[in-house]
Amino acid sequence: MIIQFITDYIKHRFTAKTRHGTHSPFVYKLADEVIYDFSNKPEYKNIEAQRKKLFNDDSTITVTDLGAGSHLNKNRTKKVSQIAKNALKSPRLAKLIYRLAKNTEPKTAIELGTCLGITSAYLSKSNPEAKIITIEGCPETAAVAKENFNDLGLNNIKLHVGNFDLILPDIIARQPTLDFVYIDGNHRKDATLNYFKWCLPKVTENSLIIFDDIYWSQGMKEAWEEIKNHPDVTITIDLFWIGLVYFKKGQVKEHFKLKFSQ
Repeated sequence: MIIQFITDYIKHRFTAKTRHGTHSPFVYKLADEVIYDFSNKPEYKNIEAQRKKLFNDDSTITVTDLGAGSHLNKNRTKKVSQIAKNALKSPRLAKLIYRLAKNTEPKTAIELGTCLGITSAYLSKSNPEAKIITIEGCPETAAVAKENFNDLGLNNIKLHVGNFDLILPDIIARQPTLDFVYIDGNHRKDATLNYFKWCLPKVTENSLIIFDDIYWSQGMKEAWEEIKNHPDVTITIDLFWIGLVYFKKGQVKEHFKLKFSQ
């Protein structure tokens, strides 16, 4: 599985373009102003300091894994530092999520897969007036995330604990529209496609759905292909680590691969 992942990454690097290889004004602008904006932001500092604290946290928690599990560590009892090093999004990728959320300007952002709460914190900081709804399957992991939110003084995050399949439909039903959805959990083909289908009735032409780990397994690659080919989807951007899905009306259906090193 690891060998296939590396092979997929090498293929992606050879076939992906930079912003200068795109002929879509929307994608060029997004790449130029958001994806490749590597300038430092004041909001990054405290969150990255919190990440470093987690790297040094040797307390242990019992992990409840309701999804497809981890390639790296299948033990149920784990150190927080271990989870932080293996499961958190890299600083570069987490900061990209921040910029994408800031660019989208959602009234509500939904995240599936809180983990220790670092990406949730970036979503919170990107739009302090927005409501951030995040779902975590593991109670003890969620408890650590909640402590991080408190340490960072984040007051616009609502954390739900439990099975995505049971919680997400009700959350979606209560939203007038879905502005921004970040799906980083379960990592099974059928589950990923279900989350996508549940979201579809509430998306608008300004919505963005982000799928994490689109090359994680054969099932995830198949799910990504089905999502790309859905008739409601007009633009997708494959950054290897994540896939961006847009629903812009009146635009020719196009799929882009862009280089992004995390």
